[in-house]
Amino acid sequence: MIRIENLVKTFGAKRAVDGVSFSVERGEVLGFLGPNGSGKSTTMRMITGFYPPTSGRVTVGGHDVAEQPLAAKRLIGYLPENAASYPDMTVESFLEFAAAMRGLDGAARRKAVAHAIEMCFLSAVVHQSIDTLSKGYKHRTCLAQALIHDPEVLVLDEPTDGLDPNQKHEVRNLIRALGKTKAVVFSTHILEEVDAACTRAIIIDRGRIVAQGTPGELRAMSTLEGAVTLEAEGATAEKLAVLGRVESVNGVFRIYPGDTSRGAELAAAVIDLVNREGWKVRGMYSERGELDEVFRSLTQPDTVKT
Repeated sequence: MIRIENLVKTFGAKRAVDGVSFSVERGEVLGFLGPNGSGKSTTMRMITGFYPPTSGRVTVGGHDVAEQPLAAKRLIGYLPENAASYPDMTVESFLEFAAAMRGLDGAARRKAVAHAIEMCFLSAVVHQSIDTLSKGYKHRTCLAQALIHDPEVLVLDEPTDGLDPNQKHEVRNLIRALGKTKAVVFSTHILEEVDAACTRAIIIDRGRIVAQGTPGELRAMSTLEGAVTLEAEGATAEKLAVLGRVESVNGVFRIYPGDTSRGAELAAAVIDLVNREGWKVRGMYSERGELDEVFRSLTQPDTVKT
């Protein structure tokens, strides 16, 4: 549904997007991850035709966005970053206006507006003017306009920006549900969104793709993937060195105690009980890789100032 080939965008001497290529099929939710200024929003804007590419090609549903813009844009629902709206309109009138701009009329328009209000949980504010809404409700209103015409492709730039934890949970569930029948690409710098909503993710840094894969494949790039955590008394540096002789051990790292949370106290109490009873411990647990570690390792600036 979305195909991007060698996409480049320059602003004067700055190369904001530098040879990006990827595709998104129907039934996929692609997370587009990167630090601020990495080229995420610029890529979103080129997919939707808002920015013309300096070079490269974007097709949506088989239509070239530069050569067949209307045919491509009819398929797209777009939530831009810092989405604008008309503050003097009510939520309902704004969505009716958006539906009219998409060519919907009569009963079809009323049905589309009602459906968008329900999907984006806007019924409590439907008769309020947009300028009286909280940031979260304003953002959801703009998300509703992106969904108003039931598009086949969704391009969402920071769709959970400004939402509280409950609203984020609702929107992530909505994105995951929409992704079953549509092609969805959304940009974010929030790593938990990958596990919450994505079937696949791309990490972009300084205009270039530096990694892509399923959440599990990206996590497998972490140095913590498959690590084993062992808690034991008397584990001196000399004794820890013995662990390095175990086959397939690549390194041993010591973690010093210092957590005074109730969870740590409970763990200590359980360990004491196990020792008193003389049980033989048969289990340890294996760590899974951390996405934030992978993200940092791939997007660190060349010179990190301290």
